[in-house]
Amino acid sequence: MKTRRHSLRIGSIIMVLMTCVIALPAVARERIIFSGSGFSDGFATALFIANADGTAERKLLSTSEFDYSPSFSGDGKWIVFTSERSGPANIYRTHLDGSGLERLTNDPAFDDQAVLSPDGRKMAFVSTRSAGTADIWILDLQGHNLRNLTRGAGGNFRPRWSPDGHWLAFSSDRNTTPRRRSAMNFEEVQETSVYIMRADGTGLRRITPTGKSAGSPTWSADGKRALFYEMTADQAFDARWVAVPPDTVSQIVAVDVISGERTELTTGPGVKVAPQSVSDEVAYLIKTGEHAGLAFTKSGFGAAGKIRNPVWSPDGKWVVYQRVLAGPRVQNEPLFSNNAQEFEFAWSNPFPAFSPTGKLAVTTDFRPPHSSISVMNADGSDANRIFDHEDGMALYPSWSPDGQWIAFSFGTFFQGKSQPTRIMMMRPDGSEVREIIHEPGNSAFPSFSPDGKQLVYNVRGGQEQGLRIVTLADGSIRTLTTGPDAFPRWSPNDDAIEFTRAIDDAYDIFSIRADGSDLRRLTTAPGNDAHGVWSPDGKHILFSSARLGYRDESALYDAVPQPYAEIFIMDADGSNQRALTDNKWEDGTPAWQPTLLGK
Repeated sequence: MKTRRHSLRIGSIIMVLMTCVIALPAVARERIIFSGSGFSDGFATALFIANADGTAERKLLSTSEFDYSPSFSGDGKWIVFTSERSGPANIYRTHLDGSGLERLTNDPAFDDQAVLSPDGRKMAFVSTRSAGTADIWILDLQGHNLRNLTRGAGGNFRPRWSPDGHWLAFSSDRNTTPRRRSAMNFEEVQETSVYIMRADGTGLRRITPTGKSAGSPTWSADGKRALFYEMTADQAFDARWVAVPPDTVSQIVAVDVISGERTELTTGPGVKVAPQSVSDEVAYLIKTGEHAGLAFTKSGFGAAGKIRNPVWSPDGKWVVYQRVLAGPRVQNEPLFSNNAQEFEFAWSNPFPAFSPTGKLAVTTDFRPPHSSISVMNADGSDANRIFDHEDGMALYPSWSPDGQWIAFSFGTFFQGKSQPTRIMMMRPDGSEVREIIHEPGNSAFPSFSPDGKQLVYNVRGGQEQGLRIVTLADGSIRTLTTGPDAFPRWSPNDDAIEFTRAIDDAYDIFSIRADGSDLRRLTTAPGNDAHGVWSPDGKHILFSSARLGYRDESALYDAVPQPYAEIFIMDADGSNQRALTDNKWEDGTPAWQPTLLGK
C-alpha cells in the first residue's frame, strides 16, 4: 500500500507539473511589416499552358500560389517551376495536365530559375543558400547531391543546358561595377553578360561583349549557337519601370560558341526577351510596344498581352508562361519568415508607422506622382484615408509620441519637381492639416523627437542639403548635418538619430546625436542601405539593404525600380548585421510593431 500511495503521489506531482508546463505562455514573436514588392508591383502570378502560339490558354494548376519561372523537361513530360506556395521560393514540377505535383527543393533560402538536364537526372537552378548571393547550383535528383558552380561571383542567373548536357549557358553581372544614372540616383544599373561553362563548372568563358546587357540564354537545336537578348545596360534598367520609354529596344542575337560569329535575328522596336529555338525558327517575347506578346522570326505574332517568361516544349507544340493575377496584396497579409522563432512578417503599403497605442499609418494608392495616407488598426482593419490630394504624393507618416499628430511629407517625388516637397502635420482623423516648414526648397521625411517637441527632417535643393531640426513651439530651425542625407528616424531612447547618407557611390546608414555630436557610419557594404527604423526599445535598427545584389536579370522585372533589397537587422551601434528576408523582390520601408502591455 505504501508503494501504491507513493506512486500515486508521484503521479499527481507529474500531472501538476505537466499542467504547469502546458499552461506556460508561448514566447511572443516580434512582428515586422514591410513593403515587399514582387512580380509586377506586388501582384501574384500563375502559370498558363497554351498552344505554341498562345491560343487555347488554360491555367496549369488549379491552385496557384505565386508560381513563376517555368521550364520544360527534355522529354517534354514535366514542367519545372518556382513557387512560394509553402513559404520560401522552392522548385516544383508537374505534368502538363497539372497532375503529379512534386517538390524538388526544400530550403529556406531562395531557389529559382530551374531547368532539368536533357536526360532528366540533374537540375541546374539559381540559389542563395551559400553566400546569400545568386549562384548556379546542380542537384542530382537521384542521389540528392548538391554542388555550387559559381560560388558568389556576382549574380548568376537563367542557366540552360546544351542539348548534349555537357555545357551550361547562363547570364551574370560578375566583372561589372554597379553604377547609377547620376550621382543622385538611388537605383543601380545592372549590366549582364552571357557565359558558358561545362556542367562541372570548368571551362568558364564569356561569349558576349562588355558594355551591353545580354541575358536569358538558350541553345540552338544543334548546340552550336547560343541565343539571347541584347540591349544596353541603361535600356535594361528602363525596361523594368512602370512606363517603359518607347526608345527602349532589345534584339535577339545568336552567337556561334566556337567561332564567335554573331547574327541578329530580329529588328525593330520593343523589348524582346526569352528567345528559344522552336522547330525551324526562333520564338521570343516582345515585352513592350504595339506587338507586346509572343512572336516568331518566321510565323509573326502570337498571343498578345502581358505575358512573362514563356518557354516552349521540346516538340514545339506547347508554351508555358506567367500571367499576373487580378488584385494587389492586402495590407498585413502574412509573409514567410525564415526566422519564425524570432519574427513574424506581414506585407504593408510603403512607409508604415505605428502609433504608441498600436494604430498604423501607411502610404496608400502609391502610384507616382500620386499617393495618400491612411490610418487603420494594427491588424489592417478599419482603414480610413485621411489625406488625399491629386497634385502630389503624401509619404513617410510619423506619429507624435502622444499619438495626437501625424507628420508627413507632401509634394512631387521621384518624377520631376513640379511641386516642392514640404513637411505637413495633421490629426489622426485628417483634421487640422498644417504646413510646418515655411523655408524655400524641398523638405521631407519628418520624424518626431521622443518628447514630441521637435521634428528632424531632411532638406535638398539649391545650396541646401542635410538634416534639420525644427522646434514646433516657435518654428525655429537648426542645422544638424550638411551632407546628402535623408530618411532620418529619431531613437525612442533619444540617444541618436539614424539616417541614410549618399557616400562613396553608395547609400549607407549613419547615426548622430541630436546635438550634432558622435557621428557614426553604421554600414559600409556595397550597394544601398536605407530606410532604417528603430525597434521599439531602441536597441536595434531595421533597414533595407541591396548588398546581396540582384537575383534575376533587370530587364525581366516589371514595375519594381529596385528589385534586389532584403530586410536586415543590426544592433544600434552597427554590430551584428544579418539578413531577415531572402527572395528576388524588393523588401523595403519596414516597421517594427510595438508590444502593448496588457494586450
